[in-house]
Amino acid sequence: MNRSALFLLIAATGGLLAVAFGAFGAHGLKEILSTQQLTTWETAVRYQMWHALALGLVSQLLNQHSGNKLLIRSGWLITIGTLFFSGSLYALCLTGHKWFGPITPIGGLLLLAGWLSISLFAFKRIKHA
Repeated sequence: MNRSALFLLIAATGGLLAVAFGAFGAHGLKEILSTQQLTTWETAVRYQMWHALALGLVSQLLNQHSGNKLLIRSGWLITIGTLFFSGSLYALCLTGHKWFGPITPIGGLLLLAGWLSISLFAFKRIKHA
């Protein structure tokens, strides 16, 4: 499996959806959600977009370092972390079900772990240079 292409596909889809969800929040939900909920929605969109870009970085690094376990791990951690973090915030805003709230920090921890994996990859590259 070409993981570089897979993470690029996930990144592009995540970026596309972030733009669509941002527009939907600004126009379609403006009259439905409270100011606090719109702020939460915008946070979800912002994190989704930044992490779509991070996945694009992982994809490009995998082009140069095919099969690197830290990069592959970071790609999956960022993918799942974004789904949990942004997805739980979207669901919280749309449904009002408070039980989505505790999922958000799990997503945040997964995102941190993804960034840590990229940092460890970079540290090892510096150490062996």
